[in-house]
Amino acid sequence: MESFIKGFFLFVLSFLFQINSSFSQITYDLVLKGGRVIDPETKLDGIRNVGIIQNRIAEISSEPLQGKEVLDVAGLVVAPGFIDLHIHGRTNVEQEYQVHDGITTALELEWGIENLGAWYETRKSKALINYGASVMWPYERFKAMEGNENLVSQLESLTKSGSSIEKTIGIMADSYLRNPSDEEVNGMIRNIKNSLSQGGIGIGAPIGYLPKTQPEEFYRVFEIAAEMDVPVFVHARQPNLLAVQEAISNAMLTQASLHIVHINSMSLGNIGLALEMIQKAQSQGYDISTELYPYTAASTALESAMFDPGWQEKMSISYQDLQWVASGERLTEKTFEEYRKSGGTVIIHMMKPEWIKQGIASLGVIIGSDGMPYAKLAHPRTAGTFSRVLGKYVREDKVIDLPTALEKMTLLPARRLENMAPMMRFKGRVQVGADADLTIFNPNTIIDKATFEEGLAFSEGVEYVLVNGTIVLRNGKTVSGVMPGQPIYGKFKK
Repeated sequence: MESFIKGFFLFVLSFLFQINSSFSQITYDLVLKGGRVIDPETKLDGIRNVGIIQNRIAEISSEPLQGKEVLDVAGLVVAPGFIDLHIHGRTNVEQEYQVHDGITTALELEWGIENLGAWYETRKSKALINYGASVMWPYERFKAMEGNENLVSQLESLTKSGSSIEKTIGIMADSYLRNPSDEEVNGMIRNIKNSLSQGGIGIGAPIGYLPKTQPEEFYRVFEIAAEMDVPVFVHARQPNLLAVQEAISNAMLTQASLHIVHINSMSLGNIGLALEMIQKAQSQGYDISTELYPYTAASTALESAMFDPGWQEKMSISYQDLQWVASGERLTEKTFEEYRKSGGTVIIHMMKPEWIKQGIASLGVIIGSDGMPYAKLAHPRTAGTFSRVLGKYVREDKVIDLPTALEKMTLLPARRLENMAPMMRFKGRVQVGADADLTIFNPNTIIDKATFEEGLAFSEGVEYVLVNGTIVLRNGKTVSGVMPGQPIYGKFKK
């Protein structure tokens, strides 16, 4: 058997050598001709031709390549498809905006998704881009609590029908104020492990929406994450340093892998110190990372615990800093009380431009959109996050250079998930053997077009997007009738 394996291995090597030495004679399914190819991992940055066979990159060469189709991409950047670790839209409506922003993989990791197995099934062969989600800790605790059986059944039906995250959060709202019994905590742990077996990419722990949760329960979530060797994605308990420290200390004590979402809105004016603490923990060997979006406003549900009494002091804002997504109006005390009762989404103008620049410039900080479910006046990060970084912060403000920005959008998020989702090892790179998830853009024109005043709009400057070798954006236009998006599963998927 050993000699057979050795012989077979040598045969494969010989075959690959012959292919490589005669690549000019191969006809690829698609050739990208003459683009500036940037691969953040190998540091390749030069004019190359890229040959694609089916869903994989088969060749990268300075020599001419033959293809069934050849796209002349001279003057454009050929980059790995952008990977967004933080989205909330669950449909192709949001995914089309993401495609125009260069995203090829969009994952719901902060909250996660309830009934994961059923949700993955609803997206099969129906997604423009790659998709996946973490286990939703708030749902798993809700499901374990006595008396919620009917609501759990209701949520199961809604998941299968493609319901939005707002409906899910609303149905579970009463449970956020309850502390589970020991028996219910044990049930929660079982539920989390079961959802990991359905493909969950770690554990979503948005405790900022459940701030009355006891520290012990939150700590137990980190213990589960450490035991299972999975990451926990945390929206901190409050937008302050103490809450960031709570998450960091839990991770350090349990040895859990931690990703803190949108560090800009979690630390506000203390972003410098928050990033310093994260980098200090990293330097000591702890697996802790973070992300931010390139806008000075946040967005969430007005009825959430974020706006419980004392919100003005916590966020150093007032009513006029809140923008009602349904109409675009700024709130008053009267409309705040009215809309909080009815429920809906607000944009929260609460950050300063220099905080965002500091976060973008910081070593190792990932770009993540926190993209919202579709609404005409939804937060512009839903449509323009990645193009804004490349247009404003790279080209115009020169906060970071282009290869560094691409690393934050591609390689870093891919590496962040590789232990949890091994298939991510083939994403975030322009290399032979990597998935043909590619974003091709004009570095001189790329920019976000969505605004707080006018609402969502497709970004400009992204000319082509390939997902698993299939073109989904051509000459800046959505290609109709193609759904090449594939599921991203965690390592425990059965």
